[in-house]
Amino acid sequence: MPNKGSIKFNRAAFKHGVTEADILCAFQTYIFEDPVEGDDNKFLLIDFDTKANPVEVVYNRIDTDRINVFHAMPLRPEYEALLEH
Repeated sequence: MPNKGSIKFNRAAFKHGVTEADILCAFQTYIFEDPVEGDDNKFLLIDFDTKANPVEVVYNRIDTDRINVFHAMPLRPEYEALLEH
């Protein structure tokens, strides 16, 4: 799990109401993390926010020590099966 200082938060990550604390919570104990098919530097992470609601987080790697979170929102139905991964 990246530490808070190694995560850059793009403003777009917050447009669906997911907070920085929610994103950090998801990174602590994620259920699913995998590269996005067809993109070498995009990763999907799924877990729960601070209120135990499922969320999806999409990020890319800036370098070996830092990531950029640019999308976060409540989990969409097409990803629900990944909660059981």
